[in-house]
Amino acid sequence: MTRYEHSPAEGASSEVLRQPLEEYIASVGELVSRELKATLPAGWEVPLNLREAMSYSLMAGGKRLRPLFVVAACEALGGRREAALPVAAAIEMVHTYSLIHDDLPAMDNDDYRRGQLTNHKVYGEATAILAGDALLTHAFYSVVQAARRYGIPADSVLSVVEDLAEMAGPRGMVGGQVADMEGEQGLTDLEQLRYIHLHKTSDLFVFSLLAGGRIAGATEKQLEALREFGSQIGLAFQVQDDILDLVGDESKLGKKTGSDLKQQKVTYPYFIGLEASRTEVERLTAAAQKAIREGGFPDSTRLLEIAAYLMSRDH
Repeated sequence: MTRYEHSPAEGASSEVLRQPLEEYIASVGELVSRELKATLPAGWEVPLNLREAMSYSLMAGGKRLRPLFVVAACEALGGRREAALPVAAAIEMVHTYSLIHDDLPAMDNDDYRRGQLTNHKVYGEATAILAGDALLTHAFYSVVQAARRYGIPADSVLSVVEDLAEMAGPRGMVGGQVADMEGEQGLTDLEQLRYIHLHKTSDLFVFSLLAGGRIAGATEKQLEALREFGSQIGLAFQVQDDILDLVGDESKLGKKTGSDLKQQKVTYPYFIGLEASRTEVERLTAAAQKAIREGGFPDSTRLLEIAAYLMSRDH
């Protein structure tokens, strides 16, 4: 048993019982990467420079956490992994678009992402902006393929589309990014910082979990448990990011540490200190796991494991 494995949940699938978490994460990541490589239909005429710029950031690696949550939530309810893949690919496109735009000179002005030059450093600002636009737009096309290719009910897919528009847009991630920029101007207190983290980070986690649940036919009770899990674990993830920006290993993070200090961003360690921030990560993770344990899932093993894994990550 690996350090991140728990005792198998009652009724756990044979796949869960035999595959260590690290292998599960890697296998899902590989499937998502294959889906992403084939996401633009072969017959589409797409300018080569745009195609290459999209692929440059989309295939640069990364944790693939949001796609992982789509698949894990779907499987926790007995859903089909392959039916979750178009939506898993879609949320990775949205996440990647947000990173491309976040790195631009007008935003965080970063030179490196995932251990390589940022998109605008390679393709120029205009193409980077358009590559991000293309990824965001194409994500909705990908979501619909869950119905076209795998017969997921149209009403379920419609709810996934609605969730994505809400949680990636002005009420969700984009709103969180605007609040983050305002925070750089010294307008942030701890409650505002929590708002930033909940919307800039947690909302896409929540979307991913709800999407996996909807694909598998989740009940309202199960969807609420997934929503609570995503909100708490997303906040824990971002607080851990704040910590790693201070004490993380640059070679593992794929970017320079201390960027928050350099950009004068306020963080959880800034407000409550490093040790209290670590305690907060543990508290939030425990709250997330409690929501899942009480949510009535046939098999919650993977979601609980992933939560434990994220709490102890070093990159």
